[in-house]
Amino acid sequence: MKIVLQKVKKASVTVDNKIVGEIGKGYCLLVGVHKNSSEEDAKYLAKKIAEARLFEDENEKLNLGLRDVCGSILSISQFTLYADTRKGKRPSFTNAAKAGDADKLYNSFNEYLRAEGIKVQTGIFQTMMEVNIVNDGPVTIIYEKLTAGN
Repeated sequence: MKIVLQKVKKASVTVDNKIVGEIGKGYCLLVGVHKNSSEEDAKYLAKKIAEARLFEDENEKLNLGLRDVCGSILSISQFTLYADTRKGKRPSFTNAAKAGDADKLYNSFNEYLRAEGIKVQTGIFQTMMEVNIVNDGPVTIIYEKLTAGN
């Protein structure tokens, strides 16, 4: 799995002109599922992100976590994170998980975040979404985990 985390002041996702997910302070996550991603990867990344310290303390150091600032997550499925652009002009997406597998692991990842005590909003899997964010910092971090041997 690969996750692009952006610390945000606010974020929302709209489908068919209707807001389906919205948060204030927190993280907007773009979540890509690799064809070899596992439940172990999803659980590991959820814990890593839930415990990340990316908010400033009183000394302006990144020492506070999401729970410390009462933040939330907007999680968006993003298969294009596994685009292979090495050949030609059109990316290949053969490294992305098939839709059914990706949906299952994406939902598991979000449930693992919730089990960590994080409030999570989502988009709608396999739809065209308009994602609006107000990046804070800007702070953008890429997390990636594939089970050993994959």
